[in-house]
Amino acid sequence: MTITVAQINTASDVLRSVLRFDYPADSVLSRYFRDFRELGARDRAFVAEAVYGVLRRKRTLERLCGVDVSTRKLVLAWLARVEGATLRQLGEGLHGRDTDFFTEVKGRDLGKVGEDISLAEATDLPEWLAERLLAFRSPEEVTALAQSLNRPAPLDLRVNPAKIDRDALVEKLRADGVPCAPGRYSPLAVRLEGKPALQKHPLFLDGSFEVQDEGSQLLGFLVQPKRGEMVVDFCAGAGGKTLLLGALMRNSGRLYAFDVSDKRLSKLKPRMARSGLSNIHPVVIASENDPRVKRLAGKIDRVLVDAPCSGLGTLRRNPDLKWRQSPEALAELTAKQAAILGSAARLVKVGGRLVYATCSLLPEENEAIVAAFLAANPAFVQLNAQDVLAKQGIVVACGEQLHLTPAAHDTDGFFAAVMERQA
Repeated sequence: MTITVAQINTASDVLRSVLRFDYPADSVLSRYFRDFRELGARDRAFVAEAVYGVLRRKRTLERLCGVDVSTRKLVLAWLARVEGATLRQLGEGLHGRDTDFFTEVKGRDLGKVGEDISLAEATDLPEWLAERLLAFRSPEEVTALAQSLNRPAPLDLRVNPAKIDRDALVEKLRADGVPCAPGRYSPLAVRLEGKPALQKHPLFLDGSFEVQDEGSQLLGFLVQPKRGEMVVDFCAGAGGKTLLLGALMRNSGRLYAFDVSDKRLSKLKPRMARSGLSNIHPVVIASENDPRVKRLAGKIDRVLVDAPCSGLGTLRRNPDLKWRQSPEALAELTAKQAAILGSAARLVKVGGRLVYATCSLLPEENEAIVAAFLAANPAFVQLNAQDVLAKQGIVVACGEQLHLTPAAHDTDGFFAAVMERQA
């Protein structure tokens, strides 16, 4: 791998925009690549890897840079200490002071945890987040979790069972030179080696698969929708889980995809067309108390609440979130989560199922929300998530509530609680 001065300059420029934290990192990158279409595939890949690499290891890299931090130095420090690049590889990219800095950073000592640096600095977490995690995990567990969150995520696919079975998809992808293997947990998951571009692959275009983290797929199996039922995906977003629920329903029954964002829901429509599903009904709602929600009270067999959350379980994919989130924003989110869960619960018929889920790692967004809901709604009882999955042949040691982490399961971080309305 030879790295050019142009690549380093471009990565530094994009990183400068990203570190303002005005917009999500993926939005900034997408905008830049649209504006500069002349960038080749290798240049785009380098820029994206550099930006995300610096975001993951920001505190370590800032410490290596010293008082005079610049985005250029952050990129060089990432190359030196995280990527293990050599001066020979950067022959076309380094000159003068850059060479001196690169060489010096290679051997700079970061100090000892607890003496010279805090655990938060050592694990590249903001102090407030490290404190929250240490409240219910040991320092060793937080370190292992942070290290797993600071690695890039693998690429998972979800088979569309209406179009193809998993073994056939794996065989066809391998025949096309795409190394892959069946997932560890979800019966519909396929894990790829590397990150090939599959947006133009015939099997993607014909709806045979979607990109979806394996942990996210398990949420659909906790809902466990049946043919002919009425189901609601209460916070559908772009519809990844909606499509899974529709497929599990075998394209029968009625599946409502609710969301307050027309822009997010609009992304579901082309995905529905590819999937071949006709049982999905996207509905833009004004809020969780929209009259269209109230009209369905007590009529729905299964409701999934994939609540808006801090997203801290997805830091492998969205490392900027740990720098963009704050305790103040978290307090606003927990109030919203409680309100959404309470409203969604009104839809569930007697004997129906309610699944509350987040991609957060924090108890205040997870266990605390569920505990408060159950205390206020005695008609609902909690089911054992591990048993619900086991009855479908899915073996995950998770106990009554689902807790997934990249450290333990090599998936994104997820929480889910399964509840049933009994009276």
